[in-house]
Amino acid sequence: MIGYVTVGADDLDMAEKFYSAFLPRLGYGLDVSREGLSYSIPMADGSAFLPPDFYVKPPYDGAPASTGNGAMVAFEVPTQAMVRDLHASALAAGGRDEGAPGFRTDYSAHFYVGYLRDPQGNKIALYCSSRSEPGRPD
Repeated sequence: MIGYVTVGADDLDMAEKFYSAFLPRLGYGLDVSREGLSYSIPMADGSAFLPPDFYVKPPYDGAPASTGNGAMVAFEVPTQAMVRDLHASALAAGGRDEGAPGFRTDYSAHFYVGYLRDPQGNKIALYCSSRSEPGRPD
């Protein structure tokens, strides 16, 4: 089980603007400290599962933040319409488009995804794979 994910950022103000454009709407709360940004989802009453926290911080070694080639963080979204809306909100908050929301022929018929880069260049996916949503029209 993944406990947390951390991405690096040199400009925490830009990072906060970008991530706060969509993470709170997915249930994440934000705590800002001298160490950086901490986004977390509170554990539901009676739940044994705690979703992983998501941290945005300057690198510990003091060197500039860099992105991983092939590294990506994906956030599950309840509906396809919300994928489109959150993707647009993140773009308006300083993100870069890496693939407009939609179906991909290489993925399953119900996998609907939009890709972004945050202001630092980290790759982010917003996806919905709900079978209660329309599938890819093959």
